Amino acid sequence: QVQLVESGGGLVQAGGSLRLSCAASGRTFISYAMGWFRQAPGKEREFVATISRSGGTTYYADSVKGRFTISRDNAKNTVYLQMNSLKPEDTAVYYCAADLTPVGSMYSYDYDYWGQGTQVTVSS
Repeated sequence: QVQLVESGGGLVQAGGSLRLSCAASGRTFISYAMGWFRQAPGKEREFVATISRSGGTTYYADSVKGRFTISRDNAKNTVYLQMNSLKPEDTAVYYCAADLTPVGSMYSYDYDYWGQGTQVTVSS
């Protein structure tokens, strides 16, 4: 079992940056690929980024490619999402998730554990 706790959300102006963190409990963090998803009001949850168990493979949604960077520190049981050049359309609740497959997935149904989410609001 893995428990995930996100932090780092907040209010930022367009063009600004935020770094989200997701701390995982337990000793098996390295067994999981990790992903970030987001959900805006009235919209479905959407994929943002994923990173493999080792951190060697990453994949991004087209909407964030070149602006967001996913990384992980397996010694600290933490995954990060660095978000630069933020846009108002990035406003959403951001969730991290853990997936038992080696390289992760862009599909939410593949993930086994979810955090409670952290709000990111980008003002224009």
